[in-house]
Amino acid sequence: MSHLYAIILAGGSGTRLWPRSRAEHPKQFLDLVSERTMLQETYDRIVPLVPAQNIFVFTGWRYIDDVHAQLPYIPKSQIIGEPEGRGTAPPSALAAMLLTSQDPEAVTIILPADHVISNAPAFRDALAAAAEIANQDYLVTLGITPTWPETGYGYIEAGDSFARANKQSVLRVRRFLEKPTSDAARQFLEQGNYLWNSGIFIWRVSRIIDEFKTHMPEMCAQLAGIVANGLQAASFQQAWQALQNETIDYAIMEKAERVAVIPLNADWNDVGSWTALYELMEQDKAKNVVRGEHIGVDTTSTFIYSDKRLIATIGLENMIVIDTDDALLICPQDRAQDVKKIVDELRRRQADRYL
Repeated sequence: MSHLYAIILAGGSGTRLWPRSRAEHPKQFLDLVSERTMLQETYDRIVPLVPAQNIFVFTGWRYIDDVHAQLPYIPKSQIIGEPEGRGTAPPSALAAMLLTSQDPEAVTIILPADHVISNAPAFRDALAAAAEIANQDYLVTLGITPTWPETGYGYIEAGDSFARANKQSVLRVRRFLEKPTSDAARQFLEQGNYLWNSGIFIWRVSRIIDEFKTHMPEMCAQLAGIVANGLQAASFQQAWQALQNETIDYAIMEKAERVAVIPLNADWNDVGSWTALYELMEQDKAKNVVRGEHIGVDTTSTFIYSDKRLIATIGLENMIVIDTDDALLICPQDRAQDVKKIVDELRRRQADRYL
C-alpha cells in the first residue's frame, strides 16, 4: 500500500489520568501498560502496515522533542507542532493538504496516540479493509462493539452491510451521536446496531479536502493559507490560533455522505480513566492492580501506584490510590471520571506546579 499514510494525533492532555499525566508529560508519553509508551505502542501497531517514511505525528509545539526522542525513526520534518490545541479537525485537514501535493492518491489513517489495542494484527486487518473502501470514495471510521452502556463515548448508529473488504464487514453510517445518557446507552446496547466511536478515520486526501471546502470553507481557506506561508513562518502561530476549535466528527463526519464504518474487534480501550486502565491490567488474587511496593490488609479491587515509597492500605475496596512525587490521588473506582474536576480546580487556583 504505497499510497497509505498514518497521521498520529499526539497532542492530548490526559487530564483524567492525573497526577501521572501532566501538561509537561501527558499520557501518550507515559509507559502506562507496558515498557513502551502509548505513543510508541501506537507506532509499533501501525508500522507493519505503514512504513516510517509515511507516518506523521501532530503534537503540541512543546512536545516535538519528546516525540522525536521516543520515535527517532520518524524524520523530524514529519513531526508537526501545533501552537495550541484546536481539536481534531484542523490537523486532519492540514495533513491532507500537506500530502496532496506530495501524493494526490494518498489515503490517510487518522489515529490517536493514546489508545490501547491488544490485538494489533486484527487492527491492521481492519485498517487495510478501511483503506480499500476509502479508495471507493468513502469516509471510513472504525467502530467498537459496546460491551457495557458507556456514557463517556460518542456512538455511531450503523445501518446495513453493503460490502466486504479484507474479510471485514462494511456498514453504512446512519448517524453519529454525542455522549448519551445512561438510559440511552442501555438502549443502544440492547438494539445491537450501535458502536462506540473510536476516533479513528480513514479517507483519501482529495475526498476530505472536498468535504472541508463544502462544510468548513473558512477553516479550509485558513489552512490553505498556512500551507502556502509555511509551517515555520512567524505567522503560523497567529494563523493557527485564529482557527475554530472543532472535532472532525462535528465538522465533517456528522454532515458528510458516503460514510462507512467497520466494526473493530481488537480489544480496544481509550484509557480514559484510572478505572479503564485498572481493567486492562493484570490483577492479583484479591483483584488488586499494584505498581510499586504495597502491603494490604483486607484490600480488594483496588488500583495502587507508587513510584517512590511503600503504600500500606487497610480495608480498601474498589479504590484508586495514585502516589507521585508531589501529589497523591485517592478516590473510589466509580468516581474515576471526576479526576478531571481536580485538574479544573487546580487551574482555578492557578496551582500550575501540580498541572
